[in-house]
Amino acid sequence: MFRHALILTALLAGAPFVHAAEDAASAPAATTAAPMSEGEIKKIDTAAGKLTIKHGPLDNLGMEPMTMVFRVKDPAMLSKVEVGSKVRFIAEKVNGALTVTALDVPQ
Repeated sequence: MFRHALILTALLAGAPFVHAAEDAASAPAATTAAPMSEGEIKKIDTAAGKLTIKHGPLDNLGMEPMTMVFRVKDPAMLSKVEVGSKVRFIAEKVNGALTVTALDVPQ
C-alpha cells in the first residue's frame, strides 16, 4: 500500500516513473541514424515546402518503393534539386508528417 502511495505521489508531482521490473536490458536502444534511400525528384512544390519523390524502399519506415509527397525539414533543400534529379535522402516521421530530414544530390 505504501509503495502505491509513493507511486501516486511521484506521478502527481510529474516525476518520471520506471517500474522496478524494467531495467537497462529492456530499455530501448539508442536511436541510430536512418539509412539513406535512393529516389528521383518528380515534382517540387516550393510554396508548400514539399517534394514528390519516386523512391526505393524506406527501410526505417517499413515502406515499399513508390512515389509520394514529403515535406522538407529545411526549405533550402528545395533549391538543391530539380525535376529529374537523382537523390539520396532520409525520410522520417516528424510531428506525424513524412519529412525529408537529409538530402544528398550525388554528382
